[in-house]
Amino acid sequence: MAATAPLGALRLGIDLGGTKTEIVALGAEGQALWRKRIPSPQGDYRATLDALAGLVAEADAALGRRGSLGIGIPGAVSPATGLIKNANSTWLIGHALDRDLGERLGRPVRLQNDANCFALSEATDGAGAGAHTVFGVILGTGVGGGVVVGGRLLTGHNAIAGEWGHNPLPWPSADELPGPACYCGKHGCIETFLSGGALARQAGPQAEALAATGDAAAEAALQRYEDRLARALATVINVVDPEVIVLGGGLSKLGRLYANVPPRLSAYVFSDVCTTPLRPPRHGDASGVRGAAWLWPDEAAS
Repeated sequence: MAATAPLGALRLGIDLGGTKTEIVALGAEGQALWRKRIPSPQGDYRATLDALAGLVAEADAALGRRGSLGIGIPGAVSPATGLIKNANSTWLIGHALDRDLGERLGRPVRLQNDANCFALSEATDGAGAGAHTVFGVILGTGVGGGVVVGGRLLTGHNAIAGEWGHNPLPWPSADELPGPACYCGKHGCIETFLSGGALARQAGPQAEALAATGDAAAEAALQRYEDRLARALATVINVVDPEVIVLGGGLSKLGRLYANVPPRLSAYVFSDVCTTPLRPPRHGDASGVRGAAWLWPDEAAS
């Protein structure tokens, strides 16, 4: 291996997903210098450590220098214990991944929820760049989000800031009550109405294409979805009032959302007007891994 430069000469980010794990090395201007993707180890914490350490070693060797390291995970780190909680990859729960991997690599590791990483990426040099307050939304298998203020993540006292998907759907109609059961143990969570699976159950997996052909049922389902999304986002706007909302996840590719949801917001937001823009992600599927790299700001990564 070539001689290493000082820690922090570049940023490494890892997106530790349920099925795939990706690493990227970002230069000082956010340019991707090296990247690799591998299948995620399943059900084995020790194998996960091995895979992460191996990716970092490959990056070090390929670039001839070491970098700061951030990791996005499908969960959160408990402020009370320092251990991972709420992870879809359940074999991570109860472990101090940042400490264990940091000791193995000989460098500090920062962990964040993957939705927070998405929000940070889009706020740093993506669709929310230049805005003081950005709300990054994940609309996919689950519904999550992250809040970035002044270029910094707002993680919250309980490390759950941005978890709007586990609030109840606001202003429900009679036929929306009590709402579908959620894995969190409650009914009627926003996630149960706005996830990809929820839309597919109502309108089929090709809802937008069907609606474009004039399918009345698909069009009605999409309009219901758009109204529910507007209601749910309105509650975020009423509390945080972000300058920009950026959509991510599989449903962010529904182009009609950007035209149809903003006009609906004013009916629910507590203001005379609502001009909050709704934008698609600039970095697409790469936002999560890029955001993990950006967990180290300039002053910390140098």
